[in-house]
Amino acid sequence: MPSFFISPKTTTATPNPTETPDQLVIAGRRFTSRLMTGTGKYPSIAAMQASVEASGCEIVTVAVRRVQTKAPGHEGLAEALDWQKIWMLPNTAGCKTAEEAIRVARLGREMARLLGQEDNNFVKLEVIPDARYLLPDPIGTLEAAAQLVKEGFAVLPYINADPLLAKRLEEVGCATVMPLGSPIGSGQGIQNEANIKIIIEQSKVPVVIDAGIGSPSEAAYGMELGADALLINSAIALAKDPVQMGRAMGLATTAGRLAHLAGRIPVQHIASASSPQTGLVST
Repeated sequence: MPSFFISPKTTTATPNPTETPDQLVIAGRRFTSRLMTGTGKYPSIAAMQASVEASGCEIVTVAVRRVQTKAPGHEGLAEALDWQKIWMLPNTAGCKTAEEAIRVARLGREMARLLGQEDNNFVKLEVIPDARYLLPDPIGTLEAAAQLVKEGFAVLPYINADPLLAKRLEEVGCATVMPLGSPIGSGQGIQNEANIKIIIEQSKVPVVIDAGIGSPSEAAYGMELGADALLINSAIALAKDPVQMGRAMGLATTAGRLAHLAGRIPVQHIASASSPQTGLVST
């Protein structure tokens, strides 16, 4: 047998039964998946259901106002998913002011309870008066967040990638901060990298990159930066094959997280041989 042969047995790692699984923790609740998905823009309810399952996500955001008004594409949405397996994240999409968002958050909590999640106080807070670029209002978001925290909500605020605002939201008691990578649904990827890095560095709550991710490579990169989770909707729902894209985004999120934990090699300006330069056979 050649001396360089290594048997499979010697390369098999022994599982450590005491090893703690790498879990996402938001407001004391634990999740295995670090991908959150949405429920809008899919070609059909069936496509949404299959995509959510393929992605492996455990948190799905639902637009409270659109479900209540049975907006196109949202008919029967509340009954379309198994809420015993999926954690609902009601969102305040469509709200332009803090007051609107607070009212809709309360309705979302009741909706979650009616669907069997009696202990669900989560809300994705969106205050968006800007109809063209859909940029969140920082002042209204902070005002609404402070009130909702007082009312016992676990607030997940959608914000511009503003490190100072992220810190203020953390200080008022938000469960996460959710900076946008680029405008909602734009598919531009992570354009706010520098500020997102600062937010990740200074935050003591989970950082969820929300909006703008268009491809699995961008999802993986967001996780490599050190984000705790991603929220992706349009890139999955509007793909040619939403189910395959859901699976791809789930795998990319996992790969990016593993890469972040593993730690990449330093970038160098010169080459470095993969093989050692000692003990070479002389010629």
